[in-house]
Amino acid sequence: MASMRVHELAKEFDMSSGDLLDRLKEMKIPAKSHASMLNDAYVDKIRKNLEPEIRARAGALEAEEAAALAAEQEEAERKRAEEEAERKAAREKELAEREAARARREGSRSDDDAEGEEHPARKQAPKQPSAFASLEQQIASEKERVERERQEARARARAEKAAAEVAKKRAVEEALRRGHKKPAKAAPAPAPARPAPAPAPSRPKNNFDSLLSQIEAEKQRMEAAKSAQADTRGPRGGKKGKKGGAHQVVPELEAQMTAGEDRYAQMAVQAEKLQRDKVLAEARAAVAAANTHEGEGRRKKRKEKREAEARERAELEAIERGLDPTLVLDDSVVEIPQGASVAKFAELLGVQPNDVIKRLFMLGQVLTLTQTMSDETMELIADDMGRKVRVVSPEEEYAVVYNDSEADLKPRPPVVTVMGHVDHGKTSLLDAIRDTGVVASEAGGITQHIGASVVNIGDRQITFIDTPGHEAFTAMRARGAQVTDVIVLVVAADDGVMPQTIEAINHAKAAEVPIVVAVNKIDKPGANPDRVRQELTEYGVIPEEWGGSNMFVEVSAKKKLHIDDLLETIILQADVLELKANPDASASGFVIEANLDKGRGPVATVLIQRGTLHTGDVVVAGTSYGRVRALVNPRGEHVAEAKPADPVEILGLNSVPTAGDEFRVFEDERDARKLAEERALRARLAAQETKSHMSLDDLFSRIEDGKTTDLNLIVKADVQGSIEALRDAFDKMDQSEVRINIVHSAVGGITETDVTLAAASDAIIIGFNVRPTGKSRQQAEKEKVDIRLYRVIYQAIEDINAARVGLLSPDIVEEDTGIAEVRETFKVPKVGTIAGCYVVEGEIHRDDKVRIVRDGTVIFEGHMASLRRFKDDVKSVKQGYECGIGIEKFQDLKVGDTIEGYQVKEVERTE
Repeated sequence: MASMRVHELAKEFDMSSGDLLDRLKEMKIPAKSHASMLNDAYVDKIRKNLEPEIRARAGALEAEEAAALAAEQEEAERKRAEEEAERKAAREKELAEREAARARREGSRSDDDAEGEEHPARKQAPKQPSAFASLEQQIASEKERVERERQEARARARAEKAAAEVAKKRAVEEALRRGHKKPAKAAPAPAPARPAPAPAPSRPKNNFDSLLSQIEAEKQRMEAAKSAQADTRGPRGGKKGKKGGAHQVVPELEAQMTAGEDRYAQMAVQAEKLQRDKVLAEARAAVAAANTHEGEGRRKKRKEKREAEARERAELEAIERGLDPTLVLDDSVVEIPQGASVAKFAELLGVQPNDVIKRLFMLGQVLTLTQTMSDETMELIADDMGRKVRVVSPEEEYAVVYNDSEADLKPRPPVVTVMGHVDHGKTSLLDAIRDTGVVASEAGGITQHIGASVVNIGDRQITFIDTPGHEAFTAMRARGAQVTDVIVLVVAADDGVMPQTIEAINHAKAAEVPIVVAVNKIDKPGANPDRVRQELTEYGVIPEEWGGSNMFVEVSAKKKLHIDDLLETIILQADVLELKANPDASASGFVIEANLDKGRGPVATVLIQRGTLHTGDVVVAGTSYGRVRALVNPRGEHVAEAKPADPVEILGLNSVPTAGDEFRVFEDERDARKLAEERALRARLAAQETKSHMSLDDLFSRIEDGKTTDLNLIVKADVQGSIEALRDAFDKMDQSEVRINIVHSAVGGITETDVTLAAASDAIIIGFNVRPTGKSRQQAEKEKVDIRLYRVIYQAIEDINAARVGLLSPDIVEEDTGIAEVRETFKVPKVGTIAGCYVVEGEIHRDDKVRIVRDGTVIFEGHMASLRRFKDDVKSVKQGYECGIGIEKFQDLKVGDTIEGYQVKEVERTE
């Protein structure tokens, strides 16, 4: 016998798995769950112990079921007998009433015949019995029959269920007997006796599909019956009729005739009702149709109005995005996301992917369904198919344009970004404004992060954003220009316009943001503010006093001179701009900075541009999402809400967003999660597409391009902006021979996972303002992984540049060693021509490469076959000595030729 599981044995015994497990525990049989296996010995033991209980339970159940079945059958028989007695009594009563009515009719008819002979004018028609009495009795009888059949069906179902239970118990008992090898066949369970259904009384036909035909048939039958009765009765058939009537009384026939008359009356009433209902239905349909046409007209007008408003909104959004409104409003133009695959492109156009692949083959591009297509390729394929497409960038696809009414807009504080060259005093100027002393805490005196602060001037508020001035932080400075209203360009009066100053001006002009120039360090001896004004005019920044539109303020951050004038100038410029925002809408804005805090998790510094951000709101920022757990203002205080132009730190995101991402509030967390996961998926797919792997398809092209060397890096930093700065600096390096690959970049400390990834990808770990955590340093020493830690970006760039230069292919340099002049040639058998030479310059070595120069032209390059002085082989011959030289694979030596010896050396590249 095979092993069994606990739940199988429980099913066999008609027990629950829990009950059986309890019994097994009492028997001390090991079983943990319903899926535990029981071997043959345990199964036999269980069956032996449970057999009496199962058998007793089966017998008790069988007795109970039999008793219940007998009781139900007796109850059904009793009800059937009562109903039969009631029907019999009602039928006898009805027959008695009909006999009395017939007797009355016969008596009145004989009196009428007698009166008809004397007074024929007063002859009256006989009275007809009521047709509704018989109809009520038929309805009552029909209800009783239906109820009786329903009770009989329930009784049969209970009987069948009881029989099935009894059979199941007997089967279990039989299985137990077979398990103990006791061949005793259980007698088959006798089928329960089913009560025979009582014969249903004949009932009138209730089908109205052929109602008119039935009415006509009844009319003909009744007319035939009346004519036959008139023929039988005759003009003097009073006594014969009476005698014949007494002789021909048949209750069943009379009942059928009365039932027929009642059925005819019922059919006539129902036909009249059907006709009336039909007329009413047609009238209601006509009224509904009229109302529907009128409603369709109103709905159509409302739909057209909504479509017109939607077109106007779409046109406004297209103009704000700088797009062609005709392309946006044209329904035939299909929007294709940038980097779409062949399958996605075919799906959006509604064509077969094979058609797209065929056209790609004709263009010379072999792509599969999952590979992405370039923007130009998608436009070419769509034009060939006669379709219009518009390639949508990810920023445009996820961008949201808000249209607020003028009534909802309220004044908001200005957002001011401080820009300028390195060490021109940007942070010192902000320090003078807000007295925070940021400079003292910064490494190397350079602002490494975007710092946002709020300054209150009376009842006015100004939000300041400090961007780094170092050239490596271009992306961070560009983000500052995106979210700002006024730019304060700090220029040192003793230094003038520098490269980062020009770059800041270009960013401001690209963002169309007004510039307020702060000429700093006017307290220094060599300060010349007029020279700064003159230099800035070359780049389109012209002072107001010279007829331009830019306001200049001369300040000294160190001695705090004219700081109030600068603040008043900023407020004046903000008043001219009339800055407004809707504070009652859902919050949206930009992520200024983001980092991973060890105790608080992902922390993002955001600037609110629209709406009010509250604690508990669901936020999506790039590929990150979450519910805001806390809001922290620039002073480190927890606040409940943040209004437009307020910089705050938000806690509660699931990951660190990218600096510069747009964030907005969602009503439903599920929608936020869906959008963030979709963005993350697209980012992963894009990263996989940009990753270059060696394949047979591009092997030949790589060989033609030349051999390349890769320098793999893993960059870990304290904030996302530092990673972007390092990435930009690496991209600016010459990568024609050494390609710098950033394998992984993230915010946070250097972990063991980073070391493992570096060991697998042969990469160097660059840590900027972070330290190794846990046992990552020990693992790095074990794996021989190089970890470089920096606090100032200059050192990181210089070290990476040095490593890059060390990986460059060395220069091949030919270094001349000596020159020998051929003065005589000798023919040596089995050896060839030997040149008798005189070394005129340098020193000829045996392993040198040689060039044969004749009349100033190199006629051969090769190696020496032999170098002898007299009869001895020598390694070298110096200037002023004679020697014999044999050239390998060259015999055409002539007197007057020059043999130049040289060596090929590899010289290390410096750049």
